[in-house]
Amino acid sequence: MNIEQFEAGLKEKGILLSEKQLAQFEKYYSTLVEWNEKMNLTAITEKADVYLKHFFDSITASFYFDFTKPFHLCDVGAGAGFPSIPLKIIYPQIEVTIVDSLNKRISFLNHLANILDLENVHFVHDRAETFGVNPNYRERFDVVTARAVARMSVLSELCLPLVKVGGHFIAMKAAHAKDELEVGQKAITTLGGKVEKEFTFTLPLEESERTILIIKKEKQTPKKYPRKPGTPGKMPIE
Repeated sequence: MNIEQFEAGLKEKGILLSEKQLAQFEKYYSTLVEWNEKMNLTAITEKADVYLKHFFDSITASFYFDFTKPFHLCDVGAGAGFPSIPLKIIYPQIEVTIVDSLNKRISFLNHLANILDLENVHFVHDRAETFGVNPNYRERFDVVTARAVARMSVLSELCLPLVKVGGHFIAMKAAHAKDELEVGQKAITTLGGKVEKEFTFTLPLEESERTILIIKKEKQTPKKYPRKPGTPGKMPIE
């Protein structure tokens, strides 16, 4: 996906990019590639691939959920900033908090936020399990996103404790999301969530399958969740 295709693909969805936003994406790409030589941020480095599989793919969340209002979003395990930083570029009014367990990725994100001139972004070096029991963050976010971090039964335990009652958890998945959802249904319910909508589509050009699950937080998460670091992955709620 070249820049013209990126711009045209978003325009089809009613998203018109300004010169400033186009320049921010260009700077994002060059910074990602530059830092990727020093640390492993992404296996995808070809420009056309980054624009499609990282930038465009991240923004697809806003095709199915309203990002035009100001709200506080938490992105769990965002790595090099996906999906929240592309969404922040498009929707500057949202406040973004990223939690990631690797400090060097947090260093990259701090640098990125500075050079892209992003305001109202916060980066926290922590495990999602300990972040989720911290009273400063627990059930404080309007929206929580995660993109291909773990299977749904695990991911729900990392993300739903952070969502306010009445807020939403948006899980961005590749293929096999339906199977994951079947297995993860118990975890979602146990943690206070309910699947509100499910959208399956293909990314343009390469036609790979994607699914976006929108889960509404209907009641408080029981205090015992999330469990200790590592436990959700080893013993998922199933």
